[in-house]
Amino acid sequence: MLEPVNQADVVVVGAGVAGLAAAHRLTGAGVSTVVLEAAHGVGGRMATEKVDGFRLDRIGQLLSTAYPGLRLTPGLDGLVLRPFAPGVLLHSDGRHHRAGAQTGAGGARGALHAVRALASGPRSVPAPRRSPPARTPGRPAAVPRSRAGAPLGGAVDQARLGAALTRLAGTPVERMLARPELPAAEALAARGLPARTIDGFLRPLLAALLCDAELTTSSRCADLALRAFAAGRLCLPEGGAEALPELLARSLPAGTVHTGVRVTAVSTTSVTTAEHGEIRCRAVLVATDARAAAELLPGLRVPDFHPVTVLHHTTPEPPPTGASLVLDADRGGPVAHTAVVSRVDPSRAPAGRTLVTSAVLGAPPPDVDTAVRMHLARLYGTSTTGWETLAVRHTPEAVPAMGAPHDLCRPVRLLAGLYVCGDHRDTSTVQGALHSGHRASAAILTDLGAGGSMHTAEPPRSMPSAA
Repeated sequence: MLEPVNQADVVVVGAGVAGLAAAHRLTGAGVSTVVLEAAHGVGGRMATEKVDGFRLDRIGQLLSTAYPGLRLTPGLDGLVLRPFAPGVLLHSDGRHHRAGAQTGAGGARGALHAVRALASGPRSVPAPRRSPPARTPGRPAAVPRSRAGAPLGGAVDQARLGAALTRLAGTPVERMLARPELPAAEALAARGLPARTIDGFLRPLLAALLCDAELTTSSRCADLALRAFAAGRLCLPEGGAEALPELLARSLPAGTVHTGVRVTAVSTTSVTTAEHGEIRCRAVLVATDARAAAELLPGLRVPDFHPVTVLHHTTPEPPPTGASLVLDADRGGPVAHTAVVSRVDPSRAPAGRTLVTSAVLGAPPPDVDTAVRMHLARLYGTSTTGWETLAVRHTPEAVPAMGAPHDLCRPVRLLAGLYVCGDHRDTSTVQGALHSGHRASAAILTDLGAGGSMHTAEPPRSMPSAA
């Protein structure tokens, strides 16, 4: 008996950004590809909820304009990135302090010590650290005043930090990955930076970038995050996080992406679905989150995760921080970072309305909304009594942990014909997800014989319409 004809060259399981990026490279090479997604929409954790005209991200990971994947991934040509104000606003003792904005003075003599500390490996003798000052519960909120310097020190320290970030932006990735690997908190303490710079700036910044309040992340991953911060601008996709995966899905050939199709088993030559039975193919790429991938691929390692709780509020009067990302240098409450995101991306709120989005890392406190409102009152220097809570979204497995040691390029080829990708195979960022999708598609093209004769059958007609 003749074997049934393959229904596609490659079946991609999961329509997150990793799977969609891989599908773009495969279809661009002439490989017939079907993307199957169990949910009724694409994007996975990059979801955006619509509430009363507001666009509310589920996790709200921060992007950087320095991510190469955002420029190089086919299908993302039309992505619009809305940048935050340069650097970040650090809140300390009732004031706001601008930090991290590049000065352009990359060769200042006074910056030599800070440059070496950031762009070189750890020193043999760890520098002493100071604990952040304690805050008095119930202390009245003061109206923040914005200035440069403290809690990082004076103008000289600020210039040194700016020059160090400029130098860090140009440090080759290979050099950074050759450093000894430690948990990020230990690595920071061993690099000879002033304690006020570590505790007042680097710790809250890295916590926001990595979604890791305790900085247990590999120092190499932390260095890459700092490098992206120094080389670009923090940003958000216009229209919400979902804009990125939806743009990828829309720019694929018609009939490629199918939602509401649950895959129950995979092999090197087929996938089995609950709705449509077996679909035959030449290769299978599992592009789901880590836990779902392990269910389909027994023995695949499931990492730990960082929980994230995102709270969205609207207020009649926007806080006076503009389009800045606000961090708490004093760590005096549950909020890791917050921003008036409607000032960054006006499309996320109806005309004349204000959207404030805040993130809590780790296990949220009891009555998280009340605790966050009290903290936001101090951070913004204004009463939050009249603020309306639009949504509180807790995601227990928001971001895969990258504890030391962490393999930045976990294998994507399991067997000839069976592959896996996602942020759990690379770095736990959108850039990592895109990169893993590129690695997996490259492996598939090599194994199938790039440039050879490819099957061109259309996807099964019994499947639901494309997303």
